Amino acid sequence: MAPSEAQQTARERAAEETLAVLVDEYSGTLYRVAYSVLHNTTDAEDAVQEAFLRVLRHRDTLHEVRDHRVWLIRIVWNIVLDRKRRAKTRPETDDIADMARVLPAEGLSAEERAAAAEHHSHVLKQVGKLPEKEREVLLLSAFEELSSVEIASVLGITESSVRSRLFRARNLIAEMLGRSRR
Repeated sequence: MAPSEAQQTARERAAEETLAVLVDEYSGTLYRVAYSVLHNTTDAEDAVQEAFLRVLRHRDTLHEVRDHRVWLIRIVWNIVLDRKRRAKTRPETDDIADMARVLPAEGLSAEERAAAAEHHSHVLKQVGKLPEKEREVLLLSAFEELSSVEIASVLGITESSVRSRLFRARNLIAEMLGRSRR
């Protein structure tokens, strides 16, 4: 039995409302994920927009998704990796200054803010030097605060691989930061 026109319209309206909520709630998270890989504000914004366009195409099945956050991160992750692969021929731009500008500034003096921005930039540069597999799990864990299960789902690997890569990434970062302090 085919749905009536009123039922179809109600379903479309509900899907549009769900999509609007998803955009409001997750666009910042998706942008951070995209930027962490692409290192370019415009490309990151485009990737987020493309992710929501893909969601729009599947709006009729939104109610079937159990965890919208992980699902959306996986979509944007796949988009940025595809873009990264296609862009291998052009040089990367590591615009760390953009990320350093998002530091908390309340309650800090100008000197403290400058020192914090410099330290933040230094840490991000070290993260950028990590091997790709370790960098991916560290970015998703530390910056996006995803659990091991969520990261495994986004990357399509086992949870134990996530924990192993995260362990290696943290040790490498600690070693790199220790060397740079000497």
